[in-house]
Amino acid sequence: MPVHMTDSSPTGHGKGAGLGLAIASALAFGGSGVAAKPLIEAGLDPLHVVWLRVAGAALVMVPLAVRHRALVRRRPALLAGFGLLAVAGVQACYFAALSRIPVGVALLVEYLAPALVLGWVRFVQRRPVTRAAAVGVVLAAGGLACVVEVWSGLSFDALGLLLALGAACCQVGYFVLADQGSDSADDAPDPLGVIAYGLLGGAAVLTVVARPWTMDWSVLTHTARMDGTPVAAWVLLAWIVLVATVVAYITGVLSVRRLSPQVAGVVACLEAVIATVLAWVLLGEHLSAPQLAGGALVLVGAFIAQSSTPAKGAAEPVAGGLPERELAVREPVA
Repeated sequence: MPVHMTDSSPTGHGKGAGLGLAIASALAFGGSGVAAKPLIEAGLDPLHVVWLRVAGAALVMVPLAVRHRALVRRRPALLAGFGLLAVAGVQACYFAALSRIPVGVALLVEYLAPALVLGWVRFVQRRPVTRAAAVGVVLAAGGLACVVEVWSGLSFDALGLLLALGAACCQVGYFVLADQGSDSADDAPDPLGVIAYGLLGGAAVLTVVARPWTMDWSVLTHTARMDGTPVAAWVLLAWIVLVATVVAYITGVLSVRRLSPQVAGVVACLEAVIATVLAWVLLGEHLSAPQLAGGALVLVGAFIAQSSTPAKGAAEPVAGGLPERELAVREPVA
């Protein structure tokens, strides 16, 4: 995964709109966990919730898949890998983690992905990274230690933490695959088409893994409880599919076309803050002061690792390898 060089200054035209779209994407993605957890607690298996989310979004995106059907012939490996890692892998690991650890913790652990990307560049590709980026990795690791409270003997569920780390690793796979699809700026695959086929491929993989025919469908006809407040299960599912997946993906892609990928990625770090605040308000998941401080360190580390730049006027290495017109998916399709 070579590190591409791109201009760090997006044009002024559409910058305000791009920033608004990036914030909207972070808001949409950040609300997925607080809507999914009540469904899991109501009796749905985490994998079944993931399948409902991805399959529902895939159905909505079918028209885009038909429009970009030439991608199946041009980029079959990219589409298959994107569906397996960036959609199925991230979503399955993240939602499984939600069943064992708080929403904010799961998402903060997942935001180690920018640091892991730099680790790939430095130790696998053996390419140099900036000192600021290395500082970002250290800060993110230290913040994670505070989030999981290592001094108390790892008070959080170990399997839940491993699942959240798995989601972060799948995000690294997303960055690698996105870079492989960017070898030619003029011939780069359309992001909307890749997202559509990624969702379709992810839904196919999750159908085999989740076995939705064993799901208790009656749960969707009842109510789930959000910190004691009853909410119709179908309302939560509709939010997850339409807002936290479809709207989140589309606004994210549109924002990266108006902002540089690194700027859009930095704004997307708000997702972790939004998810933590929503979990606090709607689910009653209170984090301690050290955990909040650790979460802030994770975000600061991710910010530095993803957006560290060389001297003014120089070309900027993009840590994730995403070109100006490449994918902008975050989430957890998560």
